[in-house]
Amino acid sequence: MKQIFELLEEIRPEYDFTASIDFVGDGLLDSFDIITLVSALEKDYSISIRGTDIVPENFQNYQAIHGLLGSYGVAL
Repeated sequence: MKQIFELLEEIRPEYDFTASIDFVGDGLLDSFDIITLVSALEKDYSISIRGTDIVPENFQNYQAIHGLLGSYGVAL
């Protein structure tokens, strides 16, 4: 399983996600990137993320993504 930062770097290698606390607000992720990330997370962690959970707040930063995965029983 790839770590969250590895997945983010694959989607947007030109950005340093470790330096941001708001990926969406800082323009590092747009809606298409979020859908791409959802697909990668579902594949790598063998989960199915509900459509109601695909909101910017759940992808705002590392902690938000970590919390989302935790709500699906993924232990990182």
